[in-house]
Amino acid sequence: MTPLVLLSGMMCDGRLYGPQIAAFGTRALQFSPLVGADTVQALAAQILAHAPPRFALAGLSMGGIVAMEVIAQAPDRVARLALLDTNPRAELPDVQARREPQIAKVAAGGLAEVMRDEMKPNYLTDGPNRAAILDLCMDMALSLGPQVFADQSRALKNRPDQQDALRRVQVPTLVLCGRDDALCPVERHELMHRLIPHSTLQIIENAGHLPTLEQPDKTTAALVRWMED
Repeated sequence: MTPLVLLSGMMCDGRLYGPQIAAFGTRALQFSPLVGADTVQALAAQILAHAPPRFALAGLSMGGIVAMEVIAQAPDRVARLALLDTNPRAELPDVQARREPQIAKVAAGGLAEVMRDEMKPNYLTDGPNRAAILDLCMDMALSLGPQVFADQSRALKNRPDQQDALRRVQVPTLVLCGRDDALCPVERHELMHRLIPHSTLQIIENAGHLPTLEQPDKTTAALVRWMED
């Protein structure tokens, strides 16, 4: 059984994959939080230092960005790759310009305010569980705290463009996103699908940026198929 390493999104912990972890049951699972470094390259190196010798790798949002760097650094160690609601491009200048003011606001005690006003509204589509999922997102963010916010923000701000790296991916790859993802729209996933040879593209209806929680059954089913290909 190939071990599965899960990488979470910005200011998220293992609860982002709660339904999937429950569904995979006895499969070997390892959750790697994106903490302790402020560059994508260093975060990827940390994951490789603690991951099994060869493993399947799934990452959502920032987790997908770090997953691309993991396979760029050590392509022989990744047996299969899943990129969920993520972006292969370097950060745009206008987004970069917002990072340091957000970091300063969070350092001054405004983490909850930044998450509530500037980040959480972009995460989800409308649905019956929207309020509960947003509350979970807030709890995950507050649990991680201001320093993780600063480190992750700077890692995203300075991340490399991974389009050339994706062209070299040779393992079974799932590219998945919510149809209504406003942060990492469908066209970014169509781009990744074109770049990665023999990849599979799956768009989850009635989901935004967090299909693992918004449409857990559909997302889990797609991951199970990917693991069994």
